[in-house]
Amino acid sequence: MNSEKTPQNALEDITLNVKLKLASLWASFMFLYIYVDYFHLYMPGSIEDILAGKVFTFDISYVFLLIAMIGVTIPVVMIFLSVALPAKGNRWTNIIVATIYIPYMLFNLAGEAWVHMYFAAAVEVILLCLIIRYAWKWPQQKA
Repeated sequence: MNSEKTPQNALEDITLNVKLKLASLWASFMFLYIYVDYFHLYMPGSIEDILAGKVFTFDISYVFLLIAMIGVTIPVVMIFLSVALPAKGNRWTNIIVATIYIPYMLFNLAGEAWVHMYFAAAVEVILLCLIIRYAWKWPQQKA
């Protein structure tokens, strides 16, 4: 009997390309990012503040909404760029953008933060750290 033979019920473990790992991490990050804002609407006083034209200490204006939209658009575009960019540019783009987003996500905890926001921020930072790690350890092409 050949001991090298794989067991009949062994599962195939497919190795994923780094680009697909990065894109799936960005997609996961985006789901959390969006849901934190969505669940924030359930916090007492949130709707009233929005109707009064305030978010945290900021006045809701076209500039505020543009900045917020840019803040959401960058990770959305990173899902695509993680797959589309060539390896070298992809690596550095992921490292830089994820590094910038860590303090940006932690800033969202300023003011009144509930447990769900701390939990989401912790998971978001973990996902961003994984993005940095996978991009940093991008496999080198053999000469």
